[in-house]
Amino acid sequence: MTFFQLRNPHDEGHSAGRAGWLRAAVLGANDGLVSVASLMVGLAAGGTGPSVVATGGLAGLSAGALSMAAGEYVSVSSQVDIEDADRAKETRELAEYPEAELAELAGIYRARGVPAELAWKVAEALHAADPLQAHLRDELGQSEHTAARPLQAALASSASFLAGGLIPFLGLLAGSSAARAWLIVLLTLCGLAVAGVLAARTAGIGALRPTLRVVVGGGLAMAVTAAVGQIAHVSGV
Repeated sequence: MTFFQLRNPHDEGHSAGRAGWLRAAVLGANDGLVSVASLMVGLAAGGTGPSVVATGGLAGLSAGALSMAAGEYVSVSSQVDIEDADRAKETRELAEYPEAELAELAGIYRARGVPAELAWKVAEALHAADPLQAHLRDELGQSEHTAARPLQAALASSASFLAGGLIPFLGLLAGSSAARAWLIVLLTLCGLAVAGVLAARTAGIGALRPTLRVVVGGGLAMAVTAAVGQIAHVSGV
C-alpha cells in the first residue's frame, strides 16, 4: 500500500459541474423576485386596488417565466453551437496536421510550467489515447463538467423565476395600498437575502458579498419602480 493510499480521502466539492444550472437558477430567482415585486410595487404605489396589483403580478410572473426559459434556451444553445464548431475545427486540424497539433499541445504544457521533455511525453501519451479530448480540454477548456446544457438551463431558470416571483404576492395580505407596497418590498428583500445565501452555499463561497449584492440591487430596482408608479399616479397618467 502506497503513501497516497494511506491518506484519508476527502470530498473536494468543486462547483464547476453546477455552474450552468446554478447560474441560470440564481438569475431566474433574482429576476423573479425583483421584476414581479417591482411591477407590483409600482402598481401599489400608484394607488391601485389589490385585484389590479394581483393581475399585474400574475401577468408579469407568467410572461417572465416563459421569457426566462426561452432566453436561456436560445442563449445556451448558441454556446453549444460554438462548442460544436470548435470540436469540428479541432477534428479537421487533427486529421490534416497531426504533428503540428501534437507540438501545439506540448507547447501548452510547457507554458504551464511542465519541463519540455516531460511535456512532449505527456502530449504523445494523450494523443495516443484520445487527441481530440486532449485538445478540447487543454486548448479550449471544454469538458463534460462545463458543457452547455440548454434544456437544463431553461428549466432551472424558469422554475426559479416562478418560485421567486410568488413571494411578493404575500404582500397582498396588507390592507392599504401603501402597506401593500411596503410589505411587498420587505418580503422581496427577505427573499433576495435567502436566495443570495443559498446560491453562495451551493457555490461553496462566502455568503455576505453575494447576498448584499442582490439585496441592494433589488432594493434599488423596486425604489425606482415605486417612484415611477407614484409619479404616474400624481400626474394622472
